[in-house]
Amino acid sequence: MELSVRDLKTTDYVSVWDAMKVFTDSRDSTTNDELWITEHHAVFTMGQAAKSMHILDPQNIPVVYTDRGGQVTFHGPGQIVAYLLRDLRRVKESVHTFVANLETVMIHTLAEYDIAATRLEGNPGVYVGNKKIGALGLRIRNGRSYHGICLNVDMDLSPYQQINPCGLVGMAVTQIADFVKNTSMEDAVSKLVSAYQTVFFYDKVTVHTQDVKDFA
Repeated sequence: MELSVRDLKTTDYVSVWDAMKVFTDSRDSTTNDELWITEHHAVFTMGQAAKSMHILDPQNIPVVYTDRGGQVTFHGPGQIVAYLLRDLRRVKESVHTFVANLETVMIHTLAEYDIAATRLEGNPGVYVGNKKIGALGLRIRNGRSYHGICLNVDMDLSPYQQINPCGLVGMAVTQIADFVKNTSMEDAVSKLVSAYQTVFFYDKVTVHTQDVKDFA
């Protein structure tokens, strides 16, 4: 099974969200799964279960209400956002298993840096000690997924103080750069894509560089 990886570079959140919906609605049973890798301009996104009380002080960062699951999170430069557009129905994969596999991808990626990440029961995502380092939120339409995960690499973490991350009051956040110096986004992306291929049993990966203007 082949995975098409698209490197979108830095993008506007809403444009990529719209493109994911178009892709998901237009694909058929023969369409390859795709992994879209990007960094978003600074934005707070709200899941369908999100409560406005968890946005403490957005200041000048835009807030977008989305159709994914989950609560509020932050996206910004220095964070990998990885959207796996997967046909769960084709491989007979449950949503529960899919979520667990996405968390495993992040755990495997962090292990490459000798960072021991774990799950927190009842709260999707991955954690190092008592700090959150990776989040996830999904939408499943006709057995096919869009949205995905975000993994903090080397970013300005201060906007997280303007929200309760994922609706968790007082939840601290961390990133790879807090443990490993001189971390590059390119290296982190390479490790993440490799983990996707391993965890989801893709036997072939094809990487494409998407024109940024298509998602600007």
